[in-house]
Amino acid sequence: MREVATLKADAARADSGIRTRQAVRLMRTTIQRMALLGVLVSGLLVALATPTSAATDQISGASYYDTTGEECGPPPPGYEDFTTYPPLVMTGDLEGCWYTRVDAFRDNGAPSGVYMESGQEVFVGTLNGEEEGIFVTSYRFESKWTPDVSTGSEVHGRCQHPLVAGTGDFAGATGRVDFKDDVTTGLYYYRGHITLE
Repeated sequence: MREVATLKADAARADSGIRTRQAVRLMRTTIQRMALLGVLVSGLLVALATPTSAATDQISGASYYDTTGEECGPPPPGYEDFTTYPPLVMTGDLEGCWYTRVDAFRDNGAPSGVYMESGQEVFVGTLNGEEEGIFVTSYRFESKWTPDVSTGSEVHGRCQHPLVAGTGDFAGATGRVDFKDDVTTGLYYYRGHITLE
């Protein structure tokens, strides 16, 4: 009789252990499903928060200085002082002219050859041959020259241009355009993204 009681007790403990493991598995599965549901709901909320009319265009192309002044002409009204450099002729996804006004610069001179500047720029033209208008950017330019910017040649340079304002089809546009200088060809390659409302 005692052996039967011991066997029943052992069976009850084994059965209890099985139930505990099953409960733990069920709890893990439930927690995993709830976490997945939370991720899905969060993603849906983010997607719904984005305006449905907004469209982001990835852009790229090349540009070069209009040294003759025949391709671009003067800057648009309201931006008459954007003449620090000759305008850039933009080709690729952006077609038009890009004007620059330098607001600040730092020339470290030789031997470092580091030159930096910041300012504002204005683009007049089209995006993908369709949207047309003007957008304004702030910018920061970083470069290295040998031996320095005033007497040497550029080793490399790049700049970032976040959009800050726009008119026409670019009203309310956001995004950024990044340029990288090709010191061999004299072209300025750009890429980035523009989101239109």
